[in-house]
Amino acid sequence: MALRKDPSLQAELTKWCEAASIDSTHALILLNVPVYTEVAEIEDVMETVKALGRVRVRDTREGPTAQSMMVLCECRQATDSTRIPPEVTRGEKSEPWSVIVIQPSESASNTDAEGFSEKLTKFLMEEGKTFSDVKALITPHSAGDSSPESIIRAMGEVLEKTIKPTSDGNAYRRLRTFSAIVPTPIGEENMDNWIDQARLMITECDCTEKDKRRRIMESLKGPAMEIVRAVRFSNPEADALEYVEALESSFGSSESGEDLYFKF
Repeated sequence: MALRKDPSLQAELTKWCEAASIDSTHALILLNVPVYTEVAEIEDVMETVKALGRVRVRDTREGPTAQSMMVLCECRQATDSTRIPPEVTRGEKSEPWSVIVIQPSESASNTDAEGFSEKLTKFLMEEGKTFSDVKALITPHSAGDSSPESIIRAMGEVLEKTIKPTSDGNAYRRLRTFSAIVPTPIGEENMDNWIDQARLMITECDCTEKDKRRRIMESLKGPAMEIVRAVRFSNPEADALEYVEALESSFGSSESGEDLYFKF
């Protein structure tokens, strides 16, 4: 347990997640993983921890010895240190892998009220507002009412007046790299996951069709890139959804990559 709370490992996890564009509350580091371990095996072992949900390997680094490596994983569920074991094993004769997750602040429960007050003050300052502005938004018949309901209602009006909806699609992070190579290389996404992410971006992102096509192209490499290039060559007006459908139909078939390229 002491290893899990090690400040240097906590900092390593935070920085690694930032570099990989991963939410640190949905990530973990594995230590002492043998360098020859396959990605699929790592994911299978970690998915036996039900509290993590689906687990995907996102990156690896050299470990403290030449025979071991550190592995960065992303989890569908938020990591809860109280529900995740400090170590996992592949079998009775295997050395355990240490599991490092973000630790919650031990003093958080004692500072909730102070934290809310500080965040509220900071928000108002950033928006050029003061507590007086909040009070001014309270309707006359409730001017003497300082109940939580009236304060929340007033804050809602402040938010409505000051926060602008984002229309540039920045809420969607970049699609992960997809090459369609099997087995999936470390750091890349497999076809099913990539297709799901791409379709979600296309249907829910507010960015332009040109930006959607650009995001698709930026995430592709290898055989996948060649397929989309062929689609663009045959139909320069093809939209982002057509790119995705071409990839889905191509790599869901038994034809070779070369045959598929000439097919398009």
